[in-house]
Amino acid sequence: MAISRRIIEVGVTLVWTNRPISRGGKTEAEKVITMPARKRQRRERTHDWQEIQQYTLWPEQEVYEKIRPVILYGETAAERAKETGTSERTISYQAKRFEREGMRSLFPSERAPSPETGRSLPQEMRQLIVDLKAEHPGFRPHEIATICFLRFERRPSDHTVKRVLADGPKPTVTGRRYPPYAQIADGYQRRRAIVDLHAEGWSNTAISAYLQTPRHRVYEVLKRWAEEGHAGLDDRPTSAPQSPARKVTMDAITEVRKLVGESPELGAYRVRAALEQIGIHLSQATCGRLLALNRKLYGLPAPKAGAERKRKEMPFKAHFRQEIWSVDIRYIEEHNLGFPEPVYLISVLDNYSRACLASKISATQNGWDYLEVLFAALSAFGAPSIIVSDGGGQFYSNQAMDVYAALGIRKERIEPGQAWQNYVEAHFNIVRKMADAKFARARSWEEMITIHRRWMHDYNVQRHWAHESREDGCHSVTRRIVLPPW
Repeated sequence: MAISRRIIEVGVTLVWTNRPISRGGKTEAEKVITMPARKRQRRERTHDWQEIQQYTLWPEQEVYEKIRPVILYGETAAERAKETGTSERTISYQAKRFEREGMRSLFPSERAPSPETGRSLPQEMRQLIVDLKAEHPGFRPHEIATICFLRFERRPSDHTVKRVLADGPKPTVTGRRYPPYAQIADGYQRRRAIVDLHAEGWSNTAISAYLQTPRHRVYEVLKRWAEEGHAGLDDRPTSAPQSPARKVTMDAITEVRKLVGESPELGAYRVRAALEQIGIHLSQATCGRLLALNRKLYGLPAPKAGAERKRKEMPFKAHFRQEIWSVDIRYIEEHNLGFPEPVYLISVLDNYSRACLASKISATQNGWDYLEVLFAALSAFGAPSIIVSDGGGQFYSNQAMDVYAALGIRKERIEPGQAWQNYVEAHFNIVRKMADAKFARARSWEEMITIHRRWMHDYNVQRHWAHESREDGCHSVTRRIVLPPW
């Protein structure tokens, strides 16, 4: 007898039918088997975040579903953030962290280690803490922490200091390092004790209590040290000083160090002029001594003194403003701009006032660069009677000669090989002292332009040696000619 089998799915019940077929078509046997229900409800796949979020069971699962399209399909964090309503930065951060750490990134990170304890500090620091407290019981925890920071470049918390004092090692200090202030016989050593403790990080209050001296004395000694150095720690005579008060201060010494560090070629006169510009008035001799002091302290080389030359009469000396201008081009060969060719400085100088009327830092030195600087000077100050230069082709181009003729300017030329006849040569020597070292450190064209602008301003407002003999106080070029704002 033939047997046919059918499996019919109805909900979660499977019906298995064994039906022997007789000639009359009557069913003689039937068997029903019920299968267990599904553990999870079957759902249609979807990309709708709202539905997916409802189906997630755990926070980690929700985080993964947020970043899954970004990780698997390359969807951008901005697109996924718009779909889920989450911050773009959060999606990007979680995706990067998943790529770096895997599934571990979905779970909360372990708690950060607890703050440092007394036993986590180096043994030397722990010993210092208890020794300081033993030497001066009046120390407060934050004062000890400050001293530790200056000694070890690590500041323990106040609670850590208290724990170390409670269960730390035994102190190794058995007595005082310094007796009370009044018991130190030498006046210099008394004040030196205050300075030494201050250098270690002791507060003024702690120094006053430890040395048993008023706080105002601590302030006075530290002020004298800051202004005069070791000389301020010596005993002072009770009577009024016979010599005038010192004009040199720590500020002046610091400013001289900055000037020499930026421009090692500066001499005493240029340092004096730069200090006057910021309100510090010292003599040239004093500036020379400060220069020597700074060069000795920091190992800076002194500029080589030039050979003495016999003074000659300048053939193009001006007798009034705007009478004679001098022009020239200077090569700046030392720089860090990334190419071996020099940079060019084109300047126009008024021979009477020594003012730099116009100047340009340029990568080329063609006639158009010169005309640009010349036009800047002409537009600001008008036309001179004479323009002096060497035999450079830029100064004798057809366009330049047309400008001279149109404005009634007489063109003069110095003698071949006699560069001293051009006033710009002395001007360029000042540029070398004031700005060459800065140009050599410049790494971009914008930095070169900034240095050039700063130099031009400083040159025109500082005192000039050509006007040093004037008795009316007009020692800078701005007092001899009205300059436009820079």
